[in-house]
Amino acid sequence: MIEKEKISAQCYAKMIAGGAVNLKEHVQEINDLNVFPIPDGDTGENMLLTMLGGAKLKDSQENNLSELSRKISNAMLLSARGNSGVILSQFFDGITKGFSKSYDADVEQLKDAFKMGVDQAYKSVMTPTEGTILTVIREATEVACNSGAQSPLEFLDAFLSEAKSSLGRTPELLPVLKEAGVVDSGGAGLVYIVEGMKMAMLGKEIGAVLVNKEQNQEELDLDAFDENSELTFGYCTEVLLRLQNAKVKDIGSFKESVIVDYLSTIGDSMVVVKSGSIVKIHVHTMTPHKVLAYLQQFGEYLKVKIENMSLQHNNTIKEEKPQQPKKPRKEVGVVTVAQGQGVKDMFIGLGADYIVDGGQSMNPSANDFLEAFDEVNADTIFVFPNNGNIVLAAKQAAELYENSKVVVIESKTIGQGYASLSMFDPTMDLEELNAQLNDAMQEVVTAEITYAVRDTNMNGVDVKKDDYIGIVGKRILTADKNSCDAVMNTLSNLGFENYCACILVCGKDASEENISEIESRIASNYSNQEVYIVDGGQDVYEYILIIN
Repeated sequence: MIEKEKISAQCYAKMIAGGAVNLKEHVQEINDLNVFPIPDGDTGENMLLTMLGGAKLKDSQENNLSELSRKISNAMLLSARGNSGVILSQFFDGITKGFSKSYDADVEQLKDAFKMGVDQAYKSVMTPTEGTILTVIREATEVACNSGAQSPLEFLDAFLSEAKSSLGRTPELLPVLKEAGVVDSGGAGLVYIVEGMKMAMLGKEIGAVLVNKEQNQEELDLDAFDENSELTFGYCTEVLLRLQNAKVKDIGSFKESVIVDYLSTIGDSMVVVKSGSIVKIHVHTMTPHKVLAYLQQFGEYLKVKIENMSLQHNNTIKEEKPQQPKKPRKEVGVVTVAQGQGVKDMFIGLGADYIVDGGQSMNPSANDFLEAFDEVNADTIFVFPNNGNIVLAAKQAAELYENSKVVVIESKTIGQGYASLSMFDPTMDLEELNAQLNDAMQEVVTAEITYAVRDTNMNGVDVKKDDYIGIVGKRILTADKNSCDAVMNTLSNLGFENYCACILVCGKDASEENISEIESRIASNYSNQEVYIVDGGQDVYEYILIIN
């Protein structure tokens, strides 16, 4: 179905799904566009999981663009993860607002919607940075709106052309990209999304709706249909059939009713749709072999799927558990993000009421935060994201939540979260407490030790693949052949002798031998400083150093 003049509701839904499908094919490529040469690139994954929220509605029968785009946008807002995912969800939410009075959209309405999308994307970030996905969205929209496009397809063509050019310019706007030799990963993801949207607009078959980790159903329990089970619900049978000239005299005049009349005698829940020489068939039947035998007289199969609905039914029936009563309402609650059991225990020990599982390379969604807020059940909830790439999702959830006042303390490392939560006093005036928590974050330095996944030279440090590197914020401080040296050189570069103490949070890959060596070397080199060892169990970073 090619949409030439207007975008219908169902076309838009397929465009969103098409964007997700095309993005999925390039996820690793986008992840690899990581500024730092470390194994934590997750921009592609975050953007994909955001898009998949909306892609679930690919087959919606809603015909009103305003209504369907709102449902898609709401799903994307809840699924949004990471900064690029949140910005992406806000861009599409702005587009949805542009469609608020549209049953369908012509090119002029599409232009206005994209402009609103740009405005909302920029407003979602307190301090917008050029050379990112924001720039690509803005420049592509400006060019497309002034291109003289006479149809939605021409508009997307113009948008896509400029988006690619804008993406190529991002290293000139953001020096850190130029130094790393990469383009902006969020902007690259956007290009693939719009390419997929265009393909869907042109009628390309999208296939089955992609599902994300949260939507994946558990594997079927085959014991749910054993040797003594009775086939009660039959088989869900889906066939993609290509009509053949050797079997059908006139494919163009072939009527779906020929198939419908027969299938009605052996099944129900029928859907038969013909597009050119392809016929898509869906039927529930006790005898799928009869369906296949009958259909083959008209053509050959492109795809066949048969599922035991009794097995599916039995797997979906779960014993209802008694609903757990909500915790008593309290005045102030705390939600924090952590990954690794030891790190979680550390925050629980500081008084956190709820730990959202996540961190680098595993960013929680806005919906994960909403569930946490419900669980805490407090009048005011303080949130510690503990990762710069999680702050926007936490703030998006805070804006969506209506049952409590939610205050996001913009902690960007677990060190900042630790220092801030250490000063938490729920008896204080809330404004004073907020100020104290933010001040506490400034008193701590967090350094991370991990290995390099590629050669590079950043901040004057020559890095070779597999080197261990010490990172503070956006700076690489050292590159060494072993993690012990990386820890010690990081401390030296930070002037640890001017601090009081270091909490060494050991990841799951840290060996006891190395931990003992590091502890001994710190004691030898820094006799006036304290060192505390925590078995964090975190991924990616072999060591995290919290220095104050």
